[in-house]
Amino acid sequence: MAANVSDFFWQRLSEWGVRRVFGYSGDGINGLMGGLARAGDRFEFVQVRHEEMAAFMATAHAKYTGELGVCMATSGPGAIHLLNGLYDAKLDHQPVLAIVGQQALTALGGHYQQEVDLLSLFKDVADAFVQMATTPAQVRHLIDRAVRIAKAERTVTCIIIPNDLQEMDAVETPPRAHGTIHSGVGYTAPVVRPTDEDLRRAADVLNAGSRVAMLIGAGAMQAADEVIEVADILGCGVAKALLGKPALPDDLPFVTGSIGLLGTKPSWEMMANCDTLLMVGSTFPYSEFLPKEGQARGVQIDIDPKVLSIRYPMEVNLVGDSAGTLRALIPHLIRKQDRSWRETIEKGVADWWKTLEARAMQSATPLNPQRVFWELSPRLPDDVIIACDTGSGTNWYARDLKIRRGMKAALCGGLATMGPGVPYGVAAKFAYPDRPVLAIVGDGAMQMNGMNGLITVAKYWKQWADPRFVVLVLNNRDLNQVTWEMRAQAGDPKFEASQQLPDVPYARYAELLGFKGLRVDNPDDLGRVWDEALATRGPVLVEAVTDPNVPPLPPHITLKNAAAMMATLAKGDPEMWEMLKGTAKDVVAGVLPGGGRKA
Repeated sequence: MAANVSDFFWQRLSEWGVRRVFGYSGDGINGLMGGLARAGDRFEFVQVRHEEMAAFMATAHAKYTGELGVCMATSGPGAIHLLNGLYDAKLDHQPVLAIVGQQALTALGGHYQQEVDLLSLFKDVADAFVQMATTPAQVRHLIDRAVRIAKAERTVTCIIIPNDLQEMDAVETPPRAHGTIHSGVGYTAPVVRPTDEDLRRAADVLNAGSRVAMLIGAGAMQAADEVIEVADILGCGVAKALLGKPALPDDLPFVTGSIGLLGTKPSWEMMANCDTLLMVGSTFPYSEFLPKEGQARGVQIDIDPKVLSIRYPMEVNLVGDSAGTLRALIPHLIRKQDRSWRETIEKGVADWWKTLEARAMQSATPLNPQRVFWELSPRLPDDVIIACDTGSGTNWYARDLKIRRGMKAALCGGLATMGPGVPYGVAAKFAYPDRPVLAIVGDGAMQMNGMNGLITVAKYWKQWADPRFVVLVLNNRDLNQVTWEMRAQAGDPKFEASQQLPDVPYARYAELLGFKGLRVDNPDDLGRVWDEALATRGPVLVEAVTDPNVPPLPPHITLKNAAAMMATLAKGDPEMWEMLKGTAKDVVAGVLPGGGRKA
């Protein structure tokens, strides 16, 4: 029998299969922490440096494993700190449970220290289920409902437990009386698939098309074989939304790569010229990168009916699991005998990889960031797990890294917040301690969260079966993604007061924590540095000193973008000439034979 509510809380969560909790202590959860300590080896508690990182790690745990992620924070400020990471989970449809302390029930409403209206605070991010326990008999069904709803709806739920209630006597079985709830443990995801009639309707649309384009997202993560088979039958190419990058290997000749502002020219051209669109497991938000309305007939597959036909007006909407629905659809599809569309796509993909290589090999001051990723890509271990932060480095991750079968990768998609790169990497390492991890972080995100995250790595790395943990920091002293957005979207020159970052010696800082620090500013040294970093049996930080004036060119330059850039030049950007040179080099690399490279 559980001694008190806290003991019962962890006992019940253990019955749900939870084994790991990310969090930080505080007096609002002292009772829960005591119960967690008494639970012994049933749980692994990962102490973070900031509650935001606990929520990021719980989100990453869900993304990498498919399991429920769990984070915990104290009342007031600790609870508030969770929000950014929890919104990451909500917007990317990940099952995460937040456990939050609160001041004593007797104090609520008394303007007490750290008293925050947590139900109101969490009612948006955890709108599917947020409840505060007010009696021990509630705790059982609050846990059961929070976990089941998070899993079933792939969303965030939250349980708030006042600190005095944590120490009360447990009620494991509520009395059999009117007004009590008797809940149970267990959830198995259902098999969801469309009707045969809808499958036939979808097949009719796809069979009629002569230039089919496929777009997949994170919802296709477990459907690689089915996507490949359907693409072969339909003779189409496959573009990937950013969250769907690891869903399909990049070394397949018909995979056009990412789509959108961070996307590729083959993805843009395929969407611009297709007559049929098949979207699988994606809520890719930028309609301007999809076919023009009326240009293509559409079929969409998603397990969530709420997201169907909101990015493009689809003719047939199929509610179902991606892999199962595609398997059910395949018998209705007719193999296309004319392979000219597929051949055009594959030629475009092959040419694009040559363009990327040519861009990567262009000179820069001191390092071309594209070269950093180009040299890394073929050296990635087959079983690597990649965690990518948000910033200009996301462009090079999306375009230049070739994901192979067996690799895992994740980032913050819908929220696109800075700071999750290192926390994601830590969560990956706890979930898969026998696999190497690579965290890709810009210097802005490194200063925001990453440097503190290294302290967590330093605390735990010796207990991992494979201690390889590599952090790439792109040191360009600039909040580079936003700088380029100012130029290309708003027509404003770089505002140095907001964009210029202090130059931090990241490799030396890492060495203070026991990492191997490698600083590289010569392109000829990149291969050697990556070999050394990936071979080191312990944490390594690679500080790549990169040129902020290498442009993250979109796959298609609009007249609006061109006009904005001209306005930027007219207003006098402080790095105008370097910016012009960097842009010209990448444009030349994409249009001249051999990329305009000098022998």
